[in-house]
Amino acid sequence: MNFRYVLGGFGLACGAWGGWLLFQQPEPVRVVWWLAGAVVVHDGFIAPLVIAIAALAALVGMPVRGVPRGALIVAGSLTAIALPPLLRPEGVANPTVVPLDYPRNWLLAMAVISLFTLAHFGVRVVRHRVGRRS
Repeated sequence: MNFRYVLGGFGLACGAWGGWLLFQQPEPVRVVWWLAGAVVVHDGFIAPLVIAIAALAALVGMPVRGVPRGALIVAGSLTAIALPPLLRPEGVANPTVVPLDYPRNWLLAMAVISLFTLAHFGVRVVRHRVGRRS
């Protein structure tokens, strides 16, 4: 029980420090709006999408546990992090600010996550079939 109080106190101290740093920013209201937008994107888009995918997978008899769940969490988190550069307007005044091709790189990351997840499923299917023959 005492560890909870220490951990809670540490959390409060970190929150207070973050609040202090927030108000040191030149425009703290913009940061607050960005953080609120992150909560809206997560709760209004990413979380329902992950729940819908898990429900569809359960309907077809494929429970989403372990690696698939991790893949969905990583893909959702990566998408939330990548949204600002993905949604930026084309033709920014200074092209060196965001010099990479973020849409392409995001798609490549999603493809790698998908391929590793499918490879994991393939290995499980092969092991299951080999185990049946024995």
